[in-house]
Amino acid sequence: MEIWERLRAAAEEAGLAGLGVTTAAPFDDARQTIIDRRTAGLNGRLQFTSADPATATDIRASFPWARSLVVGSYPYLPDGGRPGHHPGSGRIARFAVDQPYDALRRALGAVAAVFAADGHRAEVIADDNRLVDRAAAVRAGIGWWGKNTMVLDPKHGPWLLLGCVVADLDLEPTPPMVRDCGTCAACLPACPTGALVAPGVLDSRKCLAHWAQAPGDIPEELRAPMGDRLYGCDDCLEACPPGHRLLNAAVETKGRVDLAEVLATPDRALLVRFGHMYIPKRNPDYLRRNALVVLGNTGSEEDLALLAGFLAHPNAMLRRHAQWAISRIGGEAAMAILSGSSGS
Repeated sequence: MEIWERLRAAAEEAGLAGLGVTTAAPFDDARQTIIDRRTAGLNGRLQFTSADPATATDIRASFPWARSLVVGSYPYLPDGGRPGHHPGSGRIARFAVDQPYDALRRALGAVAAVFAADGHRAEVIADDNRLVDRAAAVRAGIGWWGKNTMVLDPKHGPWLLLGCVVADLDLEPTPPMVRDCGTCAACLPACPTGALVAPGVLDSRKCLAHWAQAPGDIPEELRAPMGDRLYGCDDCLEACPPGHRLLNAAVETKGRVDLAEVLATPDRALLVRFGHMYIPKRNPDYLRRNALVVLGNTGSEEDLALLAGFLAHPNAMLRRHAQWAISRIGGEAAMAILSGSSGS
């Protein structure tokens, strides 16, 4: 109990919203769920924990010495702000605005330091495909599985990042939270593409947040629903009632990026600015792809010249998305541009 009190004190001082303990036993139910959804094709191109379910659901596969998992949650609202509206800009989901994963890792590091001070082995693991952190959080009592597939707690709703400290000693597990979403299903109709096909079941093939991070072309039927989303989607989180208190407190305008700047910035500078985001193969053209889609959804004739410059881009993917964006804006000037280009 004495070390647990010191762990809690370190977590509170470091800004963690919740702290819980679970054993290092495998997450068998989570593994079977991942396998079933992969078999059904629901993961789409999404890999992460889906790529290797056996490793992701057994922490000892990566840390043979593990005996306990200390799970922490970190709130990214109200600091994540609210995007507001601004012409010529794209919207970034709140979890990616201020690099809150850095704050989460620092906080978990403070917890790990308590173990180290006592001569124990401990390692931080966060946003890592070696662990299904949501399953760990639920088993440790950090929150409950929401119908939007997120882990929720009563005070912060879904606006939480999750991570763990793997430790080499046995700690008394904290009990799971006795709570669920009840009859609330506000998140399901809030999804703009119907990607939440059932409570707690996400079809990644329809998820806009997934496609903003996926390689290749964004499917044409999903480009218009992307709206002004440059990266991520918060719609199902915004609909979640337990999170409304923090959502209402997020008054600072954040999370807007100038689209022309994204399209004009050189590769290296773009990766420096947005390096905290997951960008497939670290190829900034995927951010440009997203920007072209957003410009097609929100732009006007004034943006046609910028878009037209991408019709001759060496990357065929960008040529295709620029062509779509010009066609989406439409009008005589757009048709003239397209008729003068062979496209691809």
